Amino acid sequence: MALIVQKYGGSSLESAERIRAVAERIVATKKAGNDVVVVCSAMGDTTDELLDLAAQVNPVPPAREMDMLLTAGERISNSLVAMAIESLGAEAYSFTGSQAGVLTTERHGNARIVDVTPGRIQEALDDGKICLVAGFQGVNKDTRDVTTLGRGGSDTTAVALAAALKADVCEIYSDVDGVYTADPRIVPDAQKLDKLSFEEMLELAASGSKILVLRSVEYARAFNVPMRVRSSYSNDTGTLIAGSMEDIPVEEAVLSGVATDKSEAKITIMGVKDTPGEAAKVFRALADAEINIDMVLQNISSLDDNTTDITFTCPRSDGARALEILKKMEIEGEWKNVRYDDQIGKVSLVGAGMKSHPGVTAEFSEALRDEDINIEMFTTSEIRITAVVREHDLDNATRALHDKFQLGGGEAAVVYAGTGR
Repeated sequence: MALIVQKYGGSSLESAERIRAVAERIVATKKAGNDVVVVCSAMGDTTDELLDLAAQVNPVPPAREMDMLLTAGERISNSLVAMAIESLGAEAYSFTGSQAGVLTTERHGNARIVDVTPGRIQEALDDGKICLVAGFQGVNKDTRDVTTLGRGGSDTTAVALAAALKADVCEIYSDVDGVYTADPRIVPDAQKLDKLSFEEMLELAASGSKILVLRSVEYARAFNVPMRVRSSYSNDTGTLIAGSMEDIPVEEAVLSGVATDKSEAKITIMGVKDTPGEAAKVFRALADAEINIDMVLQNISSLDDNTTDITFTCPRSDGARALEILKKMEIEGEWKNVRYDDQIGKVSLVGAGMKSHPGVTAEFSEALRDEDINIEMFTTSEIRITAVVREHDLDNATRALHDKFQLGGGEAAVVYAGTGR
């Protein structure tokens, strides 16, 4: 008997009909002789609707009350799926995140899981019940307040439960059949991948692939939890994410895919003194504001005045705060000027095969050149190459790289609900 943790996204639960279809899949998994724990996201656009409602009531709602509000969405879908399972003749118990033992930091809106104590879940499993856990939420054991885990929190909940329960696999269900070589909404002939290492999936997630959230993959790798990405609309076996890149024989290593990201902005600080500690001032100020930095480029200093320029990317959602901090430091005489650009996109080529693929950087650059796409920033790692381009060029850049490295399949990819998530 295997223990399987399944997570269903909002598009898989957007209607009563879809909820019953999910319940049938869960019951079939149980009847096949498995113990089953299910993590449910909120139905469809429930979270967005709650956010809009809160904004109408209070433009600046208290973070604690916002968490109380948003966790309701997952509790609703959880209990509805449990009801549907019961109607199919199986026994199901639903639990909130706190009842399931998901313990978090106290930061509202973006808490981190610090421990999972699934005693009640294990008891229910031992009694033969299907367990449903509301994703995206937990509780801080010091304040005893409900907390939410931020974007993709349900994925992270599922992996954390799988690790704590020593599950055989954590299945992540969405509206595509697995992880593809590119976003099938951008590249129609994107090919489904049968297996990826944790490192490859981490790079894809970090580079903008929306099928899995970075935090969930990090957690899975840390606790060696195999993940399988599947669609709740088909019986395709999906994509298995497990093992290390180092376990892949060199002759079998391939390029995995192309990822895109439109969520970042570019900031350039001009006239920074080219002396030790100046860059540290920049990044310490941003770190203290909890603003994540991705790509960084520092030019050589000018011989005339010994100053340099520093360019970096950060989430657009943090762009205004970052600009405010840096403009204040500019007024204090730290540097000459700060420029902000949110019309950029990142395109990345990822794959273990990069190590054994001579000339990949040249071919990457040539593919964009042939489409008359200018590269504004460039960075490489052992298994990833990323370029910053104009946002309006991003889709063309993705297709060009996908074609250049012959990643396409013979058939058009299917996105069942139109979101790819």
